[in-house]
Amino acid sequence: MRLYACDHCGLPVHFDNRSCVNCGHRLGFVPEVMAMHALEPSDDAWRVVADPGRQVRFCANAELDICNWTLPAGSQNSFCPACSHNRLVPNIDTAEGVERWRRISQAQRHLFYSFLRWNLPHPDRNEDPEGGLVFDFLEDTINPDGTIVPAMTGHEEGVIVIRAAEADDVTRELTRTMMNEPYRTLLGHFRHEAGHFIWNKLVRDRDRFAPFRDAFGDEREDYAAALQRHYENGPVAGWQNDFISAYASTHPWEDFAECFAHYLHIVDTLETARSFGIAIDPKGHDEMATEVTFNPYAARNAEQLANAWIPLSVALNSIHRSMGQPDLYPFVLSPVVVAKLEFIHALIHTATAKDSQVEKAAAPSLAPVKTV
Repeated sequence: MRLYACDHCGLPVHFDNRSCVNCGHRLGFVPEVMAMHALEPSDDAWRVVADPGRQVRFCANAELDICNWTLPAGSQNSFCPACSHNRLVPNIDTAEGVERWRRISQAQRHLFYSFLRWNLPHPDRNEDPEGGLVFDFLEDTINPDGTIVPAMTGHEEGVIVIRAAEADDVTRELTRTMMNEPYRTLLGHFRHEAGHFIWNKLVRDRDRFAPFRDAFGDEREDYAAALQRHYENGPVAGWQNDFISAYASTHPWEDFAECFAHYLHIVDTLETARSFGIAIDPKGHDEMATEVTFNPYAARNAEQLANAWIPLSVALNSIHRSMGQPDLYPFVLSPVVVAKLEFIHALIHTATAKDSQVEKAAAPSLAPVKTV
């Protein structure tokens, strides 16, 4: 995630900021230019300080301080590119429900930041009625006897369900411990379930089965039986050599979704490290030195990402341990896993390059999209 600057006073600002603590200007993320901007009131809209000709208005969810994204002032939509995919949201009649939604929305916007940076496909249900992307944030069900039936996080043909209670730290940590997982976050859920959606769009719908099976195995294996086997017997022996996580060993679909999530974890965190100028140069350990001098979103390949990520993640894990905290990244990138990440790297960059060419051919009179 990039580090931004207030257009009015130059103070560093962050992706989730609402206002500049120095000059007080309202801040908003403008998806059309993929940047945070200082804003000033202008009639019924807001004017971008750095580009006075650009007028925007906030996503409708800004009224509850759920979202800090904008859309063009003349747009017919009420919601930003991220929130427009929401169908069922947490109960806003309670303070707990609003707070859950704020945390969920924060993770969702981080997901869409990556989707928009790469121009990944994300049609809504109007554009793709059968498989368009839609989010349901479901509350748990309470039985008459008081027992709780947890909502299940998952994906099916573009519908991503996120259990709203995962926004509660205690609930999520209890679930993580019960499932014996080293890592569990809202953002991890979004990135994993989005991986299933991307598999549909970029592998299944574009007939990329052969290279996928070479990298991940045959997805025609019985999925329900694979899940049952995993939960009854645990992960396959020696899974650490071939999979990024124990759950990835369940089935090729889950392997792809886990690797997609980790690809986004790595790229976005490396961009953050680059924005802050973080470099690793331990004395006497030159083999561990690294500095992110390239744009991770435009990396040459997965190996370039891994070469920067491994030393950085080792250092971050060591810092966490020094604070008595769990490892930030409790995973190992084996050569087999890096090869799988390479498949995802090629899939993303090849597909989005082709999509960009199609868009330019279909609308040659449009001004080029500003990239950052």
